[in-house]
Amino acid sequence: MAMRKINILILLYVTISSVHCRWKKRVSEVGSDLGIKVFDQIVSSKPTENIIMSPHGIASILSILHLGADGRTREQLRNALKFNSYGAHKKLKKIQKLLTEGRNQDLVSIANGIFVPSTFSLEKPFIWKANDIYQAALKNVNFEDPIAAASIINQWTKNQTRGMITNLISPTILNEATRLVLVNAIYFKGLWKSRFLRKSTHNSDFYAADGNVYKVPMMNQRSTFNFGMAKTPTNVKYYVLELPYHGDTISMFIALPENISIPLSAVTPHINSQSINNWRKIMSGKMLDISIPRFTAETETNMEKILAGLGITDMFEVKANFRKIHRSGQLYVSKVLQKAKIEVNEDGTKASAGTAAVLMLKSLRIIPPFTVNRPFLYIVRHNITGTILFIGQVSKP
Repeated sequence: MAMRKINILILLYVTISSVHCRWKKRVSEVGSDLGIKVFDQIVSSKPTENIIMSPHGIASILSILHLGADGRTREQLRNALKFNSYGAHKKLKKIQKLLTEGRNQDLVSIANGIFVPSTFSLEKPFIWKANDIYQAALKNVNFEDPIAAASIINQWTKNQTRGMITNLISPTILNEATRLVLVNAIYFKGLWKSRFLRKSTHNSDFYAADGNVYKVPMMNQRSTFNFGMAKTPTNVKYYVLELPYHGDTISMFIALPENISIPLSAVTPHINSQSINNWRKIMSGKMLDISIPRFTAETETNMEKILAGLGITDMFEVKANFRKIHRSGQLYVSKVLQKAKIEVNEDGTKASAGTAAVLMLKSLRIIPPFTVNRPFLYIVRHNITGTILFIGQVSKP
C-alpha cells in the first residue's frame, strides 16, 4: 500500500569509511549539496507531495557535461559543481569505485550511457574521458525516428535500474535536431541490518502535511539505533534516526521535526552535507521502539528552470559552448530531467533513478507552429520611412 502523503525527510546516505582520505568525501559531498539544493527548490513548491530524487544522478550528468563544455558554459558548470580543476573528475572516478566496490556490489550499481547517431562524430578526448572516468558506454541511435530512439534509451535505463525506471525519455522531446542524450542510471537495494517483522506492521494514523489524517501501514520494532536531537541555525529542533543497511556502508537517515506543530519546511532548507556530517556528533546508540511507515514514492522532475536558478544558464541557450563534445560548437541542452522511485518495506529499501540530458543542434532548432488563435495586434508599416499606416486589434475575427 503506497502512502498518499508523507511528511518525513528521508536521506539515503552513503558512508565512506574514515580510512579513506577526506578529499574523496569532499568532492562527493559537493555533488550531493548541488542535488540537495535542487531538492529544496522542488519541495518548496510541492510541500504536501511525496518527493524522491537522486543528487548523485544530477551531479553525474552535469559532470559529464562539464567534460564537454568550454568557455562560460564550462565556468557555470564548474561553479555549480565547485570543481577546482580537472582533478575533481579523477576523484569522482575513485568515489564511484568506492560506491560500487565488492562489498557494495549487491547494493549499488551505477551506469552512464551516451546515445548518439552513428553519423555524428564526437570529439575523441571527450569520449575517452567520459568512458575512463564515468564508464559511459557509447550507443548509436537514430533520432530521426524518435519513437525507436526513445525505446532504445528507455530499455537501457530499465535494464540498468532492474525495471524500476521505465519511460524515462518521451519521444516528443526527441527530433531530427537531437544529437546527443546522456543518461545516468542508479539502482540501490539494501536490506535492513535490523529488519522489521511483517507481523508487527499495523495501520496507524499519519498526520499529513495537507492537514488530513490517513491510516497507513506502520512498521514497528525495538532495537538499538543511533539517535539524537539536532537543531537548525534558527534553533528549530528535530530528531535524527539512523537505520543502517546490511554491510554498514549505507544508511537511511530520518529527520523529523520535534513536534507536530513544526512544519518540515522549517528544517529542509538547512539540510546539507555539513549538517549531515554534524549529526554524527550528536547521535548515540539508544534502545528504541520505532514506528516507520511502509511507503513508495515516485517523482519526475524537469530541471531546466531549477538549474538556471543555480547559475547554470548558458547551456540551455544559443550561447551554449560544448566544443569539447563536438568541434562545431553548435550543441545546446534542451532538457534535463530525472525520474526516481523508492520502495521501503519491512525487508529494506529499493530505490532507483534515471537522469538524462538531451542535446540539440542549434542550427536545426525546431520552431513550434505559430498559431494566431487568440486576440492580436496588427500594424501596417511603411518600412522605408517607418511610417505606421494602420494599427489595429482583432479581438474576434
